[in-house]
Amino acid sequence: MTCLILDYFKSILNRRHKGIEISASGLAPEDAKRVTSCESKINYIFQDKNLIIEALKHRSYLAVSNEPRFKSNERLEFLGDAILDMITTEYLFRQYPTYSEGNLSKMKSTLVSRNVLARVGHDLDLGNSLLLNHGEEKTGGRTRDSLLSNTFESVLGAIYLDSDFETAEKFVNRVLLKNSEKYYSEDSLQNFKSILLEYSQGKGWGAPDYFLIEEEGPDHDKNFTIGVKVNGDMVGTGFGKSKKIAEQKAAHDALGTMKVEFE
Repeated sequence: MTCLILDYFKSILNRRHKGIEISASGLAPEDAKRVTSCESKINYIFQDKNLIIEALKHRSYLAVSNEPRFKSNERLEFLGDAILDMITTEYLFRQYPTYSEGNLSKMKSTLVSRNVLARVGHDLDLGNSLLLNHGEEKTGGRTRDSLLSNTFESVLGAIYLDSDFETAEKFVNRVLLKNSEKYYSEDSLQNFKSILLEYSQGKGWGAPDYFLIEEEGPDHDKNFTIGVKVNGDMVGTGFGKSKKIAEQKAAHDALGTMKVEFE
């Protein structure tokens, strides 16, 4: 059903763009550079330049371009949000076959959160590619989390319309999902050690026991493998650039192994 909905929106938006080829050179020189720079940073060259221009066009820019509201990136953001939801859901379903619906929902909420998408947008330097008016730029629009996360979704929607679902999926895997474990392991997003501790103590088993399994690499580039035992049983392992990250990953692995709900 979701695929049918996405195809429906694609057909509508493609009809709107069909037969129209507007080069990035139709913009002011500085804005044209922002568009071509974005293509380089996201490693995708658009066949229809209208799509990437629209994906980068914040509604404040419409006062500059003298265009109606629907020409901003908000429609593409709406489409990209639906595509991201489907890609992320399928990825988690396949990646974690023993996890409950509740756990998968929590993990998806983390991955598609404004916090995470804004960081991806920052990594792709989408802020410097945005088409904004002077007032929005002056008030910090290029670094605002809401704009970065929204622009990531609009760019995803544009990639889908310009190509196909498989290409959009590869883009999301490359820039977001391949780093999913990092986002789960960070205290600012989800503290799996605290969740595991609360669960273990609630069962009367005491605190989980974290231990070093392996340490490898030179001093400036160490990698750690950490194991965790709960009630004497080995229930999880984690790998990371620091013991803290590896412990969080071990706790996350343990929660999945033990089928603990952490909503």
